Amino acid sequence: MDTLVALSTGIAFVFSVFNTFYPEFWHHRGLHPHVYYEAAAVVIVFIMLGKLLEERAKSNTSSAIKKLIGLQPKTVMLITDEGEKEIQVSDVKTGDRLLVRSGEKIPVDGKVYDGNSYVDESMITGEPVAVSKQKDDSVFAGTINQKGSFRFIAEKVGSETMLAHIIQLVQEAQGSKAPVQKLVDKVAGIFVPIVMLIAIITLGVWLLFGGEHAFTQGLLAMVTVLVIACPCALGLATPTAIMVGIGKGAESGILIKDAEALELGYKVNAIVLDKTGTITEGKPEVTAMHWAATLPENIVVLKQVFAAMEQSSEHPLAEAIFNHLKKDGVKPAGIRDFDSLTGKGVSAVYNDKKYWAGSHKILTDHNQVISSELKGQAKVLQDQAQTVIYFADETQVLAVVSIADQIKKGSKEAVSKLIRQGIEVYMLTGDNKQTAAAVAAMAGIENFVAEVLPSDKAEFIKKLQAEGKVVAMIGDGINDSQALAQSNVSIAMGRGSDIAIDVAKITLISSDLLQVPKALQLSKKTVRTIKQNLFWAFIYNLIGIPIAAGVLYPINGFLLNPMIAGAAMALSSISVVSNSLRLKFAKL
Repeated sequence: MDTLVALSTGIAFVFSVFNTFYPEFWHHRGLHPHVYYEAAAVVIVFIMLGKLLEERAKSNTSSAIKKLIGLQPKTVMLITDEGEKEIQVSDVKTGDRLLVRSGEKIPVDGKVYDGNSYVDESMITGEPVAVSKQKDDSVFAGTINQKGSFRFIAEKVGSETMLAHIIQLVQEAQGSKAPVQKLVDKVAGIFVPIVMLIAIITLGVWLLFGGEHAFTQGLLAMVTVLVIACPCALGLATPTAIMVGIGKGAESGILIKDAEALELGYKVNAIVLDKTGTITEGKPEVTAMHWAATLPENIVVLKQVFAAMEQSSEHPLAEAIFNHLKKDGVKPAGIRDFDSLTGKGVSAVYNDKKYWAGSHKILTDHNQVISSELKGQAKVLQDQAQTVIYFADETQVLAVVSIADQIKKGSKEAVSKLIRQGIEVYMLTGDNKQTAAAVAAMAGIENFVAEVLPSDKAEFIKKLQAEGKVVAMIGDGINDSQALAQSNVSIAMGRGSDIAIDVAKITLISSDLLQVPKALQLSKKTVRTIKQNLFWAFIYNLIGIPIAAGVLYPINGFLLNPMIAGAAMALSSISVVSNSLRLKFAKL
């Protein structure tokens, strides 16, 4: 296409310069000289605009890598025989003893040898609940220590850490993906040589059979062929449709950063969904709170005691319970002797009576009685893969609370729409199999894989691609960045991590899965518009080129004026732009 643009605009410009300085050449031959400076300039501007839009879309790929690198802290506290010493992370060696305080990022991979805490590992697992870390537990670079401090021994440093591995895989996935061969390029590859050949044949035929003004009229016909065939509309066919398509997407809450994703979307026949934050809300919430039929005290007082205990607890799930009680207007009671029981729960005293809250281990340790009604409700909740917390006094279980990451309202409907469109839907999650199965069942997904690491997600997508599938990946976390980069069409949730949004080609502002079928429909309509544009770009050429070459001259003496050829070229461009604008009114 560039060849034809250079030829047509170059010849039009040279032809115009000649006509400007030597108009007599044409006057003596009874012809009026025309100039085509504006046509040459406008064509080049339009072509450059299309290329600018394409380059700008590609320029953001490195920002995701920079943010991933930024997850690693620059300094760390080294424990030596002389005491604690701050050093650069790059100076950490395998076997070094390191200290991590509350709120700090873990600098390298290692194993805890002293202390305990809760660590946010969502960048690896994608799960919102922080993980308890005690002696001999593994910790990973880039994860965040939430509460408490601990000491650990460095086991993997530098390029060996899991974070460094994630960065490397994202780089490889972004760099290895070949650009999609544009339909325009394919067509232009055939069209350009044909037009050049026609132009040369036109001049040759005129020189052989043109008579008295053979060269003049042959040159004029050759220029006219090149002018009318100039791919201004061809250059506009893709950019205008994509610009309107991107605008239409933005109106619907679908941000499209790369034209390639918009062009590929309609071909997607397999969609891989992350669970947490994509299908589910990504935040643990209380789904049910069942109280015993007979209570030793006023239920309001018991709720106040429960709220006070959960407010004092460091456990990530405690916040969900406290927020739930707080919404009901419960104010924490004045408890004393609060104690955190590692791996079990918490205890406290109120009015000289002891209370416990925590996992089932609390009951086995203190032999509290649980009513058959509460026991049955707890069993139902556990079967639904919900986390169950027990609240008890010295003698009996007072309440059973279930906590879960609930699925979003539109998730099931969105999955159903995608399946009806003939698209295979898969769910990948770092969560356990029981929870994954429960969420998949609620969302209507048959194919799911649980307990997967970030690299496993990318490998799963590679496997689907090897089977010839065009894969879309939808995620929201750092742990999804490799899979997003590997997929053909990457879609991020707007409320997800900045890194996932940077890697993804499409972002759903509302984080609503119902936007996914709309995005694919938008792709289908945009590509259809591009194909229609190519039709309008060529129909003028198919009719105009033979006339420009002088095919009517032997019949009725008609020879197409280059100025009319320029107007026909402009008309084809107007047709293309007008057709693209129709996309604005399309229903998704």
